Amino acid sequence: MSAMNNNGFDVVSRLRTDAHLQYLFMGKQKQGSGRFRKFEGKVDYNNLDMEHFTLLEQSQDSKVPHAKVHSKSLKQLINLVIVFTKRKGKWSFKLYFSTNMELAPKLLLDYYRSRFQIEFIYRDAKQLTGLHDCQARSENKLDFHFNTSLTSINIAKVTHWLSVPKTTRPAFSMADIKTMYHNELLLNRFISVFGISANKLKNNNRIRELITYGTIAA
Repeated sequence: MSAMNNNGFDVVSRLRTDAHLQYLFMGKQKQGSGRFRKFEGKVDYNNLDMEHFTLLEQSQDSKVPHAKVHSKSLKQLINLVIVFTKRKGKWSFKLYFSTNMELAPKLLLDYYRSRFQIEFIYRDAKQLTGLHDCQARSENKLDFHFNTSLTSINIAKVTHWLSVPKTTRPAFSMADIKTMYHNELLLNRFISVFGISANKLKNNNRIRELITYGTIAA
């Protein structure tokens, strides 16, 4: 964390629900020798001290308090937003934070949600479009490879997922799309070699079944 901050980067992430956080001491310091008191006790997530928190949003099933607190594990001050949600009569919460103390709480949540979506792109690129498979050493060649790997996922999403109406849109699966293209390539090879007519109406359903063979959502 400190390495990121020292290089000019701010971190936006999520903490464990049992993270040890401390309130900042806001009272009057004692006179005399000794260093000033910095902290005022551990944050109890089931009983927040609202003198330290600002309530950003509240409804019957959710509430979003915000505060600047100290993280014992990170050994630094953090900008904290807690999102409480109520489901089936039980309250649960998630802890979001940033090392940028001036970052607006709503923007902090927006950044985290955007980052979370970006992670899916990198996961699919590593597993399915060869993000790690380039052996080039040139900076330009590496840039081209990384852009091609990531762009192919975005093109697949636009072509096969965003084009489907939201009401009937299934979960996006790059693995399914890759399987379909592989099946189509193999099927076209069979058709070409064995002289099978792929344009006959009676073969449409069989060809569609073969193309989607092995996909999760088939």
